[in-house]
Amino acid sequence: IMQKKRLMGDTKHFCPVSLKENFVLYPGLQEHAAKYKEKIYYFATSEYRDKFLKNPEEYVAHNEPLQAPPLRVCLLGIHGAGKTTCARQIADKLGIFHIQFEEYLQELILPKTKRKIGPSFDEDQEDDDKIPEELEDFSQTKTKTETPKRKQEVKLTDEEEAIKANLTDNTELPPEVLDKIVPDWWKKEPFRSTGFILDGFPRTSDEATYLSEQGLCPDVVVYIQVEEDDILNRLFPPRLKKWKDRRHKKKEYKKKLKELKAKKRV
Repeated sequence: IMQKKRLMGDTKHFCPVSLKENFVLYPGLQEHAAKYKEKIYYFATSEYRDKFLKNPEEYVAHNEPLQAPPLRVCLLGIHGAGKTTCARQIADKLGIFHIQFEEYLQELILPKTKRKIGPSFDEDQEDDDKIPEELEDFSQTKTKTETPKRKQEVKLTDEEEAIKANLTDNTELPPEVLDKIVPDWWKKEPFRSTGFILDGFPRTSDEATYLSEQGLCPDVVVYIQVEEDDILNRLFPPRLKKWKDRRHKKKEYKKKLKELKAKKRV
């Protein structure tokens, strides 16, 4: 066993070409192995093996050991499992970036939608307090000039529509949209040098396959398992408070509407 360890290349069982070109630790496969200077190297694909054999000196260590990439973590779990809370603590402790995937998607379309969208946000945006046009003259809080602004619709691009569908209906994001979002966290600064903890991605097997096909390997994947009763106890009280607040707001609105109608009759 000790002899085999001594014969492994500088990157051990990870692909040296993936490390050099993509700065990721991608596990190599024994069927894509090659020998150079009495050391064995594993590669992610046969193409990477051929690229290594053409110019091996470009991918091996010389005066100093090869630099390992920073830590990249994917944190998964169902809604209410506590992913964001844990991710923030880990990011602070390790000094890496915290990326909340759903929140990042919200920020991409927020300039056009002007508000966060999705099932949990739609409830907060119920237009129960809209004053009818015939009563606007009797209201001191709203004017007719404000109404047309609220009715203006902003046209979203195809990519933005796909993001909106994902947030509202949980429709999977197409690969062309993921291409413009996900690879930057592995390949561009400051994430490339610092590392990150990605909260809430990948969420489906297709998204996990996408990461694999793109060579975007996390170093650690953590899945948080939580009992349903714990999630219920955590999420139900704030949801109940929101519901009570909406009921109170609706009651106040009906009272105000009644007063405006009385003013109009007078």
